[in-house]
Amino acid sequence: MQHPILVTAIRAARKAGDIINRSFDRVNEISITSKAHNDFVTDVDQRAEAAIVEMIRRAYPEHGILAEEGSRISDKDFEWIIDPLDGTTNFIHGMPQVGVSIAVRHFDRLEHAVIYDPVHNELFTASRGSGAHLNDRRLRIAQRKDLEGALLGTGFPFRDFSHLDTYLATLKAFMLKTAGVRRPGSAALDLAYVAAGRYDGFWEFNLKPWDLAAGALLVQEAGGVATDFKGDQGYLQNGDIVAGNLRIHAQMLHIISQEINQP
Repeated sequence: MQHPILVTAIRAARKAGDIINRSFDRVNEISITSKAHNDFVTDVDQRAEAAIVEMIRRAYPEHGILAEEGSRISDKDFEWIIDPLDGTTNFIHGMPQVGVSIAVRHFDRLEHAVIYDPVHNELFTASRGSGAHLNDRRLRIAQRKDLEGALLGTGFPFRDFSHLDTYLATLKAFMLKTAGVRRPGSAALDLAYVAAGRYDGFWEFNLKPWDLAAGALLVQEAGGVATDFKGDQGYLQNGDIVAGNLRIHAQMLHIISQEINQP
């Protein structure tokens, strides 16, 4: 039995996904606004967020909301962390790598997560203590023991370039030690892919809570580890995350720490 909060999150994600899918064939007609350098929002993002928030407010009017496009209800025991369309730049260009990300936090602990890929109809879900699933299949993180032969996911800096040199150093180090690195353009889906065993690990700098909250819980419930670059649980605050199974995570964390602490 799925938790009622998770059921609501799934319904909200699917409703937002329907809005995204209906717009994919008419990208040239949508309204696009630049929030900042290389940071875009469309009317589809806004309509998808409104649909999610409306459903949450009907079901749980006493809960808080933290959403990318501006919906805020603060100082509540429960908080819904929402990215209505992760991969907006992909969406604008017709690239079919986008996701809806919804996480629910109770005080300081993530409890439920949904990441929905509407293009491929892949629904990733997790509740604390109940495991992670892709549609109806239980997920287990990849069991690779070493970075040699591993496939990693990442995200390039695109908005804030203050960490660019450090990021490029980590990218070089991982390129030299692994089978490859991929950057599809949706951090939420990247973390879901770690949970599903498609990637062996993932790292990125300077994300927002709505980019990584749901994905971090998915990784943990699939048997993996997700931390910030200090090995702590501060990724929602500082935006830095590294994820993988216990061994891969430790190896990635060691390399990242080395590059960050270079004189």
